[in-house]
Amino acid sequence: MLAGPYCTMVLADLGARVIKVERPGSGDDARQFGPFVDGRSAYFQSLNRGKQSIALDLKDAGDRAVLERLLDRADVLVENFRPGTLDALGFGWNDLHPRHPRLIYAAVSGFGRTGPYARRPAYDLVVQAMGGAMSLTGHPDGPPTRVGTSIGDITAGLFAAIGITSALVHRAATGRGMLVDVAMLDGQVAILENAIARYAATGQVPGPIGARHPSITPFDAFACADGHIVIAAGNDALFRALAGTIGRDDLPDNPLFRTNEDRTRHHLALKAELEAVLVTRPAAHWLGLLEAAGVPAGPINRIDQVLADPQVRARTMVVRAAPADGVGTITAGDGMLMAGNPVKLSAFPDPAVRAAAPDLDADRERILEELARPPKAGR
Repeated sequence: MLAGPYCTMVLADLGARVIKVERPGSGDDARQFGPFVDGRSAYFQSLNRGKQSIALDLKDAGDRAVLERLLDRADVLVENFRPGTLDALGFGWNDLHPRHPRLIYAAVSGFGRTGPYARRPAYDLVVQAMGGAMSLTGHPDGPPTRVGTSIGDITAGLFAAIGITSALVHRAATGRGMLVDVAMLDGQVAILENAIARYAATGQVPGPIGARHPSITPFDAFACADGHIVIAAGNDALFRALAGTIGRDDLPDNPLFRTNEDRTRHHLALKAELEAVLVTRPAAHWLGLLEAAGVPAGPINRIDQVLADPQVRARTMVVRAAPADGVGTITAGDGMLMAGNPVKLSAFPDPAVRAAAPDLDADRERILEELARPPKAGR
């Protein structure tokens, strides 16, 4: 519902033509997830913009033949089922590779195609828990806390997109497709970075520590008169600049805070010293001074503030998805608000209006007409 669609949304944003194959009648489960805008799932819209849709029953001989003809022309098949699901239908890697040797087959699943958990089902929450992310998230002695976005699915989708582009480069050199096997759990292990390094170096099991960084100090959220800001003074020079900015030039010479190792060891004492000053003035006051001093800092934005941020807007990271006008031209009406494409390519535009997600089976006629014509040379 998310990892595969997120992967293909990234590829669509980068210029791929993506045809979403859905079950007849109900389509992708995400079409039924709220909230709804004009009767359409906002969740589904946010993951499937710019794609086409065809509904196929893979147990029906006629629809199976349509999929086979699509695969004759496709570069990549992305599937997000539990391992074995497409094999049972005759469309697994071992079935398709002999028939379509140039096809790249990308399989995204909870646990991958090998190992003792391969056939288990999974959702984002399950792999966040099993992959360690939840053990690091939240505050000490707090309840288990899921990361606020679906990093289990999203990282798997991103890793799948990377694997697909790598496989395309390999195919350009060899003419052969390959299997790309991406597991959501693997993705969670891959992003543990500092936690694995700390455990390997010290033998101590990391746990939740709130907003602060485990190895860099000060690198945390700090209270001001009217709320919190974050400050990331990642080296001695930045710490000295921070101390001078808030009028505490004495702090860098304090034996407790001279080096990053000292500051990390005494992070609670340092936080108390910093907040004693920061709480005397509002966040905007300190953020202005810290920016002028070159100290990395920022507000803790709500989602509405993120979408209104001038830097986010300047980078076209807020886009609208608008429907086509019936002849393939995207209308520039209001459309639904969603996140933009973070990969900016100098050779291609980065439009603020994108094609909306398709209605179920909306492109059947066009696709079938296209399949009735001979494929292009080389396919």
